[in-house]
Amino acid sequence: MRITKINLSNFRNYLNINIKLNDKMNIFVGDNAQGKTNILESIVILALTKSHRVINNPNIIMFGKNNCKLECSVKKDKLISKLEVLLSDNDMKKLFINKSQIRKVSDYISYLNVIVFSPDDLEIVKGSPNVRRNLLNIELSQISKVYLNTYNEFNKILKTRNEYLKILYNNGISDKSYLDVITEKLIEKSIVIYQKRKEFIDMINENINNYFKYITGEDNLKIEYINNIDINDYTVEEIKTKYSEKLKKNYNREIQNGMTLYGPHRDDFIFKYKDTDLKIYGSQGQQKLSILCLKLSEVPIFKKVTNYYPVLLLDDIFSELDLKKRNKLLKLINEFNIQSIVTTTDLKNINKKSIEDAFVYEVKNANIIRK
Repeated sequence: MRITKINLSNFRNYLNINIKLNDKMNIFVGDNAQGKTNILESIVILALTKSHRVINNPNIIMFGKNNCKLECSVKKDKLISKLEVLLSDNDMKKLFINKSQIRKVSDYISYLNVIVFSPDDLEIVKGSPNVRRNLLNIELSQISKVYLNTYNEFNKILKTRNEYLKILYNNGISDKSYLDVITEKLIEKSIVIYQKRKEFIDMINENINNYFKYITGEDNLKIEYINNIDINDYTVEEIKTKYSEKLKKNYNREIQNGMTLYGPHRDDFIFKYKDTDLKIYGSQGQQKLSILCLKLSEVPIFKKVTNYYPVLLLDDIFSELDLKKRNKLLKLINEFNIQSIVTTTDLKNINKKSIEDAFVYEVKNANIIRK
């Protein structure tokens, strides 16, 4: 999977710009606040239909404009697909594939798969469980339609269940037969979510320590999946039994709270380095590198599941690494034989051999020139 070109109109600080990309590494160099990260953000929107930086469209559309257009061409083998996202200041969004409008986001996602690393990703270690669940949902939705559709259905059922729990509390209704029906459907969807997440984390653990050791020289990093219904083996029968028991046991508590207190919407995972929680005991440098290695570990997973490598987006990555680690990362990316898009303020102390096949672009005042 490769992006061959990007066209942006009225997007952030870009009035109208066209960029042709290299199949391998692409490096955008420039001072801060020149528009480097905006290029990566545009690719994320074209892949996932939403930004990883902001929520509302008006923050993305160029000041004084009412809408913006993002386009890219994606090559898979010999097939080229043209993706287009139109955003307007009334928060409307239109999606197109090869000029045909796509009504459902689930039918659009996966035409372009991306893995993005940015300085803000430190929150994956230090932030709330919601940040980590969001990461799992984004990555799994790109590689599994089953997961994406099941997760959307789960959220609808969860909303219905929470609303009915409030009704039971406010009205004092004793008949919970309808709640039992909703709960059964919730458990059915949860089984798929639990199993897909566990499988994904297990696959990450096949590689994360290898990459961490290669880049840092340190050993014994892994991800530990945490659920709040005491699942161990993640079989269908175990999930169904333990989830049912947990909900029955906490029936009165959930009514009093007016919400579902147990399930995959309360999942979490932690980074463990030498069997200690990296969030509590790790340095900030170790935390950032553990996240980077997590993202790198997703690359072979995407290839295995979809048969295509994703596009790797690395924002301001070199400022996070010393000279030795920078060059090891570049060597690893080259070994992946993957398309990557990197932003940096300079290319000092970079092994020139590592970027000899790269396209290097200078970014200055929303102008992009290939050097």
